[in-house]
Amino acid sequence: MERLDMSEEGGFGISMAEKFFGVLILIVGALAMYYLLTSLVEFGSFAGFFGFLDAILIGLGLLLITAKTE
Repeated sequence: MERLDMSEEGGFGISMAEKFFGVLILIVGALAMYYLLTSLVEFGSFAGFFGFLDAILIGLGLLLITAKTE
């Protein structure tokens, strides 16, 4: 009999949850970037800071989508 570790039980659900949250974070980052780019005047000197935060969200979403869960 082959022994299953905890990491092998239910790996599909964890992988799907990771992809789902990756897509969710990617959408939030893209919407925030769109809002930032359409209203640069209102953000003023903080536009670079919020652009950096939006880029982090987009990168994190892409990382979660492309990461391989084992």
